[in-house]
Amino acid sequence: MTCLYENSILFGTRAKVMNLFAYSTYQALSDMMLPMRHSAALMIHSLDAWPAFSETPHGRSMRAGCELLTLAGLTSVRPPFGIDSVVTEGKQVAIVEEVAAHTPFCSLLHFRKDTALSTPQPRVLVIAPMSGHFATLLRGTVRTMLAEHDVYITDWHNPRDVPLSEGRFGFDEYVRHVIDFTAMIGPGAHLLAVCQPTVAALSAVALMAADDHPAQPASMTLMAGPLDTRINPTRVNELARSKPLEWFEKNLISAVPFGFAGAQRRVYPGFVQLTAFMSMNLGRHLDSFETMYYERAKGDPAKADTIHTFYEEYFATMDLTADFYLETVDTVFQRHALPLHELEVAGRLVEPSKIRRTALLTVEGEKDDICAVGQTLAAQDMCDKLRPYLKTHHVQTGVGHYGVFNGHRWERQIYPRVRAVIYDNEPRAVLVSSKARTIQPVPAATAAEVTAAAPVASAVVDVSVAATRVSGGGSA
Repeated sequence: MTCLYENSILFGTRAKVMNLFAYSTYQALSDMMLPMRHSAALMIHSLDAWPAFSETPHGRSMRAGCELLTLAGLTSVRPPFGIDSVVTEGKQVAIVEEVAAHTPFCSLLHFRKDTALSTPQPRVLVIAPMSGHFATLLRGTVRTMLAEHDVYITDWHNPRDVPLSEGRFGFDEYVRHVIDFTAMIGPGAHLLAVCQPTVAALSAVALMAADDHPAQPASMTLMAGPLDTRINPTRVNELARSKPLEWFEKNLISAVPFGFAGAQRRVYPGFVQLTAFMSMNLGRHLDSFETMYYERAKGDPAKADTIHTFYEEYFATMDLTADFYLETVDTVFQRHALPLHELEVAGRLVEPSKIRRTALLTVEGEKDDICAVGQTLAAQDMCDKLRPYLKTHHVQTGVGHYGVFNGHRWERQIYPRVRAVIYDNEPRAVLVSSKARTIQPVPAATAAEVTAAAPVASAVVDVSVAATRVSGGGSA
């Protein structure tokens, strides 16, 4: 997901020049493989129904081989999130996925808890990348957040399924989606952006601040994002600058073939993305397939199931619109438009210095070789009018790019900091005890007399405080 630009550059340097018919050629080859894959799937079902044979060494080997064949191809359908329940407030609560808003290019997916909670949880919009894989790649991020937050996510649609009549989708449209979805969730929401969309998220909040938008988010968390790629340049950054934008368009852009709703839409194809991923670590992937076959054949399916689940997700790819892909390469990696104060969205200059009310958390991974340390931190300087107590930065030791938002360090060390910033800046109503009395103002002339007559602290007894929550209070 996050090596999008590095992978595309590396692949392009090895591949022949693409053209508008490359996608059609790939699709024809993929369709030719379908009968073989379907036959393998049918054989697996047959073996599962015949345990007397399938549990023998020969049967297990046959099943393992068929499993490899079923994986020998890509899917352009989003896998399910598969989050059925979560433990919150000490009890198991069912999760219902529902579409809160919908556009031709994206659905705002809400993971609604199917119960009434004693206390409303902070509403968080997770902004998923549009970078070759579906939003389900953030499944672990969402699952962790759900216990203590009311979570929404941008579920981007595959452009091959969006008709040309729906118009273009570029960087401006991406930012517009973030603004509209934030407004739909309502005032006091929180944003969390992972990698690529950190630039769009910061841009959206800056524009909302400039407009004094009533739904400006209470906080935004930017994780492992390329906000200023001039800092500690990585291989991604150097390669992105080594080619003109025309090279990317000529070598990596194709057209969706006929037979799909988005026929003739210009895209950066998902199969190009995956080919780039695979070519970078081909030996490792082959070893994984060999391990999956061996574990399945010897009758120990646990590890084989884990590998199979990973590749089912890994081989679920989506295209990117050519406009969004090329504009991102241009503005983020080549012109550095945001840190140079030159980024415009729909003709408007993006000014992070306008942000004064939205708390900022930036998170980086010590070993991140995609978005190096310092590139996300740059947002702290861009938001120079934001009060210091509203700014937080965290560098997680021992993790690379993926570990920033997934895995045990995300769950145990990074997430608690994300949660603290969200809860510390959660707008809350002040609940007052029914026993409380109205506080009468003290005239200035008698203030000294009141102070002198006040009892010492040790004499204060029988104080009752009930259900008090103060705006901006810390997390409990």
